[in-house]
Amino acid sequence: MIERRTILKGLAGLPLATVLADPRLARAAAEITQLVQIKTAGGKAVAGALARPQKTPAPVVLLVHEWWGLNDQIKATAVDFAQQGYLALALDLFDGRVVTTPDEAKALTQKVVPAEATDTLASWIAWARNHNEGVRRVGIVGWCFGGGWALNGSVAAPVDATVLYYGKCDLPADQLARLQGPVLGHFGTRDQFINKPMVDRFEAAMKQAGKPYTVYWYDANHAFANPTGDNFNKPDAQLAWQRTTEFFGKILKG
Repeated sequence: MIERRTILKGLAGLPLATVLADPRLARAAAEITQLVQIKTAGGKAVAGALARPQKTPAPVVLLVHEWWGLNDQIKATAVDFAQQGYLALALDLFDGRVVTTPDEAKALTQKVVPAEATDTLASWIAWARNHNEGVRRVGIVGWCFGGGWALNGSVAAPVDATVLYYGKCDLPADQLARLQGPVLGHFGTRDQFINKPMVDRFEAAMKQAGKPYTVYWYDANHAFANPTGDNFNKPDAQLAWQRTTEFFGKILKG
């Protein structure tokens, strides 16, 4: 078996989009992660995929998957964060189920119990905040289904920085007032799901709550940052990723 250090060295020189778009590379990166299990405050056993940086202690980044589940692409993204110097944990809201068709994905999202998902997120945030390899600074990022839940998690338990990619964001001001750190949002002007009226409501509520946020718009469709989908927009995905890493770097490492 190829050593993890050798795999990491080979992946380090590749852009993240290149790794995510190639199933073999994504699988190789995913295999670097380690299974971590905890019991939530509500008593549920949950799992995630952990990628460790070369040096610890380090800030922690939590990743929340799209509606496809905790697949190789999300695990590979955790590995990329680890290469940037973060302790990165890709959590699972689908209890190990991964799908590939929209109908299957929609069915999985409909089975999510909000109270249980909130419990899972809050428990992982507490785990991240108190990890013996962490520095008590925590960021969370999610895409699509996971973008909305990343924001929900930040409302349920304090984190230092939140990033959502085209996720449901129109929470009321009284909920957003619970946020501890700033929020960065990436949205596509052609997105018919997470559209401008929704984001406008989010911005108005954030202003009412007095919370810092930054919203970027891209001339792109929903899921424009996913190299495995039809809506992938490489220039916008690269720009959004650069903004995400700079945002986390400033807040979590500064």
